[in-house]
Amino acid sequence: MRDAVRMTLSVLAANAPGRSVEVRVPPYGAIQCVGGPRHTRGTPPNVVEMDPPTWLELATGRTAWDDAIAAGRVRASGIRADLSPFLPL
Repeated sequence: MRDAVRMTLSVLAANAPGRSVEVRVPPYGAIQCVGGPRHTRGTPPNVVEMDPPTWLELATGRTAWDDAIAAGRVRASGIRADLSPFLPL
């Protein structure tokens, strides 16, 4: 699972280059992606966090972004934290 999370996070970073959103999938990885204002210090204003199974379901299209948000499986804050344009990978 660790390798799958890290690989798919790398694909997201390549597909949505930038540093305005931090995507966290503890304990396996975190990336910054999506174009916009760059975050440099402290807690980023746009954060998306979820568990590894949820991330892999989103990345592969087994779960829709809106469904995961509605179910409380994804915690997303900030105006740029909507990853639905980039999912599934």
